[in-house]
Amino acid sequence: MSNPVVAAHERRAEIQRRAHAIGIDEDYISLLVDEFYRRVRLDKALGPIFEAAIGDRWDHHLPRMKSFWASVTLYTGSYSGQPVPAHRKLTDVDKGHFGIWLALFRQTLEDTAAAPETVAYFMERAERIAESLQLAMFGFPGLSRRPGSS
Repeated sequence: MSNPVVAAHERRAEIQRRAHAIGIDEDYISLLVDEFYRRVRLDKALGPIFEAAIGDRWDHHLPRMKSFWASVTLYTGSYSGQPVPAHRKLTDVDKGHFGIWLALFRQTLEDTAAAPETVAYFMERAERIAESLQLAMFGFPGLSRRPGSS
């Protein structure tokens, strides 16, 4: 019988080896997050939303996003936030903003990543996360939306 703790550790190590092989490490995640959110702040659609939500707390938000993406891509377990409740509070966000966010994220990846595989690795996860957040915020078509929305 295999030890589940050892198996989980080995799985995490294998995921990290694969990610490192395509240029994903904490240094790249830091560069990606810094560059992406620089672009977000300049974006006409996303900038005002993020400015209203984050204001002058970027020095707190950026490390959290780096921790989030390290957890998502490298399985570091360093992120302990709750993104769904945080995003459900954003009343100015609509489904179209997710497409803008994903396009900007993809462009940032294409401009900074070492390989196309890096872009694909991140985008697979980003698209899944965006879908989950949209379902949490807007529900399934035909079902009720988030509390307080029409």
